Amino acid sequence: MIRERSAGAVVFTEEDGSLKYLVLHYPAGHWDFPKGHVEEGESDVEAALREVKEETGLDVEIVFGFREVIDYVYSKGNVLSHKTVVFFLARAEDAEVRLSSEHTGYAWLPYGEAMSRITYENSRKVLYKANAFLRNLVMK
Repeated sequence: MIRERSAGAVVFTEEDGSLKYLVLHYPAGHWDFPKGHVEEGESDVEAALREVKEETGLDVEIVFGFREVIDYVYSKGNVLSHKTVVFFLARAEDAEVRLSSEHTGYAWLPYGEAMSRITYENSRKVLYKANAFLRNLVMK
């Protein structure tokens, strides 16, 4: 079994006092957050920032204190791959996305709509925790 490590971010922006989350549409048909492989010598945070920039054109700021890890197994042809993905929370000041060729679309959505759009349950759990973390920050 191959082992892979990726990093990504739950990217959000504030528009008229409400939060919007960025979800990307992948060519395979699913909706998820920006993420990609951690390169040799790169930290998880560096990889997440690089991947967000490469996939969306956005410069984002990490909101430290949030870090969520998911693991899953998938098949690459006849080979099984165990993938670990570390997600951070990232604020985008500018919501103008310049989508890479790795994706077919994107959407900035309020929490409920983002939860409905995201394809995978493990990613919905990450969004749930990210949203709760942000709400807790606002209430303090």
